[in-house]
Amino acid sequence: MRTIPQILKDSKTIAIVGLSNKPDRASFGVAEYLQEQGYRILPVNPAYVGDEILGEKVYASLQEAADAMAPNGTRIDIVDCFRKSEDIPPLARDAIAIRAGCLWMQLEIENQAAADLARAAGLDVVMNHCLKIEHRKLNA
Repeated sequence: MRTIPQILKDSKTIAIVGLSNKPDRASFGVAEYLQEQGYRILPVNPAYVGDEILGEKVYASLQEAADAMAPNGTRIDIVDCFRKSEDIPPLARDAIAIRAGCLWMQLEIENQAAADLARAAGLDVVMNHCLKIEHRKLNA
């Protein structure tokens, strides 16, 4: 298993599940920050399909986002989850299906069953950590 600094260094494309288009929401602030740091963000939120958030097309599902990236050989490195803990198991299965590198659960989000499932499939798993905070620590 890679450490958080290794995951951040090795990753380029981050699917943000539950990304809101409201600038006051944590998901928007994290996505905006990551984009400013050079990461490609992929918004995944069925409520906003057909829209753009931070200049990126919104996808209905992880599979749809992965399919859109596949033609140019890009894979989703991190699946960043802004969903309730009980909503994580299907996202873990989706992350496995698209061969993501890491299942990342934001602050206060933990689901051990989902984590075990993802780890067993070879994904790195981070629970109860903020991508933005962890990235800032590296560059402090």
